Amino acid sequence: MLQPPHSSLQVRVPSQRVPVRDRDQDAPWHSEAVCRRDEAGLFFAPSKEPTAARLSREEAAKRVCARCPVMVECREHALLQPEPYGVWGGLTAAERRVVLARRRRRDLELKKAARGTIVAAG
Repeated sequence: MLQPPHSSLQVRVPSQRVPVRDRDQDAPWHSEAVCRRDEAGLFFAPSKEPTAARLSREEAAKRVCARCPVMVECREHALLQPEPYGVWGGLTAAERRVVLARRRRRDLELKKAARGTIVAAG
């Protein structure tokens, strides 16, 4: 399993967005994550965090994600794992659950449609 990019490791991160196709394909996506130089506490809730503080912290984390060149890769990682906690790829755990539910619903609808097409064609 990949280590969260939001670690306290200090890694040189490019100052501008690098298109996916121009990145070193051998380097793991999280090596370019902007959040690697930020405190993990910004991305993960402390126990018994008040709601207002949580919302403020999550918005600050999302601002970091918004300028990250690997935000899409991070989000997909969190959706495929699935990561149950923290802000990943600009989404909170609750937002990721919504995305996953929508994907499951879409996949079911596509399967139903495909079966309907096969039955109608037969």
